[in-house]
Amino acid sequence: MTIAATTTLPWGDVWGQDEALRQLQAAASDPAQLAHAWLITGPAGSGRSTLATAFAAALIAEPGDEAAMRQVLAGTHPDLTALRTEGVIISIKDARALVERSYFSPSLGRYRVMVMEDADRMVERTSNVLLKALEEPPERTVWILCAPSEADLLPTIRSRVRTLRLREPDVADVAQLISARTGADPALAEQSARLAQRHIGMAVRLATDAEARARREETLRAVLGVRGVGTAVESAARIVQLATDDAKALTAERDEAEREALLRTLGIAPGSAVPPAVRSQVSALEDDQKRRATRSLRDGIDRVLTDLESMFRDTLMLQFGQTGGLINRELETEIAALAGAWTAQRTLTVLDQISATRTHLEGNAAPALALESMLITVASGRTP
Repeated sequence: MTIAATTTLPWGDVWGQDEALRQLQAAASDPAQLAHAWLITGPAGSGRSTLATAFAAALIAEPGDEAAMRQVLAGTHPDLTALRTEGVIISIKDARALVERSYFSPSLGRYRVMVMEDADRMVERTSNVLLKALEEPPERTVWILCAPSEADLLPTIRSRVRTLRLREPDVADVAQLISARTGADPALAEQSARLAQRHIGMAVRLATDAEARARREETLRAVLGVRGVGTAVESAARIVQLATDDAKALTAERDEAEREALLRTLGIAPGSAVPPAVRSQVSALEDDQKRRATRSLRDGIDRVLTDLESMFRDTLMLQFGQTGGLINRELETEIAALAGAWTAQRTLTVLDQISATRTHLEGNAAPALALESMLITVASGRTP
């Protein structure tokens, strides 16, 4: 595939999605091709949010109005409302606020655009709040929802949107992009793209953060070392700790910057005590950050499960005599030993249990207990 991304606003950051780009550019320039609601689907890291924001800029700004486009891309234009949940789910309160705002007429631009990222994080009750707005949208309001797949939304939502499916880029394409963006050595860029399974954001992180790479490898080696219930419990605790460390690394700098910005806005000098009159505002920020930390930890554990799936997928491939296309080539010796010691049926059992563990975690199961149960399957080959 040829990497194609226009360098002109607002599409400059859109990469590797030529067909989607063509459709959205046509819709933005021709009202006859513009649906009132869109669903952009694709795997994590495929650029859903980037494309949604670029589309919003093209809809809101007049052609050639780069100042307005830059406002939209920066998230500061009054006719753009974007909901990015920092929690495990999108709250019904946030969904209602978004719907209410969708009925305002555009103040400066051609359209009012409502972007809902992580639309798959709505429970049914919240989805029903959104449904009414999609059924009877104002004439100059456009909705853009983002989700991994159509199946993640209710059928009633899917029937009221136009779906745009993004393609998965190849490892070589992602590696080329990572090398260009970060200056990473081509070999490291290839490794990062492969281990991230083409997730662009994760590949950037692996290419630029040696500690993140080390935590990933330690997690996989911990699971390879599981031999019984005792090591399963120890490894589960270690994986949760590694995921916690990873989540903290992602959020700590942002949390501190947000706190400093708030205190500065409130006129409080660095190191000074927070006056009682504004403590509620600081507490509200801290509560938001705690919710974000919970979300970040759960996302981190989900990423661990994805990495484990890749390792046992590699195991299964070797068991069926397929030696090409391994994701975790750096662990090929260890994985080959595992493939020789296990049956393919046992590997499939473990993969099924990883999938079940993801479902349990989505149901708010305690991460350590869910991982312990999964690792006991790894040790025994049998589902607890």
